Amino acid sequence: MDETKNLINNDFKDIMLNRHSYRKFQKDVVISREEISEMLEEAISAPSACNLQSWYFVVCDDAKGKEKAHSVMMPFNYPQVDSASAVIFILGDTQSHLKYRDVWNKACENGQITPEERDKVFKTFLPLYEHADRSFLEKDATIDGSMAAMQLLLVARAHGYEANPMSGYFFDKVVDAFGLDSKRYIPITAVAIGKPEGTFTKSVRYDVKDVTDFM
Repeated sequence: MDETKNLINNDFKDIMLNRHSYRKFQKDVVISREEISEMLEEAISAPSACNLQSWYFVVCDDAKGKEKAHSVMMPFNYPQVDSASAVIFILGDTQSHLKYRDVWNKACENGQITPEERDKVFKTFLPLYEHADRSFLEKDATIDGSMAAMQLLLVARAHGYEANPMSGYFFDKVVDAFGLDSKRYIPITAVAIGKPEGTFTKSVRYDVKDVTDFM
């Protein structure tokens, strides 16, 4: 896959500072699954704790998928869900450590790390997760998924779309609605993507001095 073929905006300042959450999209705009996959591939270049990559994505881009997305949403998020080209649910994978060896074995096979470096990872980071409680695993997966979600918002703009992050849905229904293992996956956020219709409401931000301490 050509990772840049659909990038139409490479101005980082514009992508970041002019990002806004639109609540309505043009219903006739279709984003191909190839391009959605490309955006996700770019989004998962995001960092993750110990390179666990504890994220999972459910893409709702057809009538059946959007119906499921609608079914778990709170009413105030219906406009963007029902009009977006795609709604992507970002889930956290609390069992990503079970396939952790595959990542590092591949890095070793590719010559990116030595066998000794790989084995050190297996003796240090891996036991932390194998013996961790549920709370620890959920927090780690939430951090990983949040980083990927933020990157997806920016990637969408780089592709010429707008994106709206949403947490106004019934968290206890999401995983089951998509037929996934509720013991493994946790909902983190959902992102509606498409071509905007109408205007956005510009948000007011706190002054950085009010939310920062230098020590």
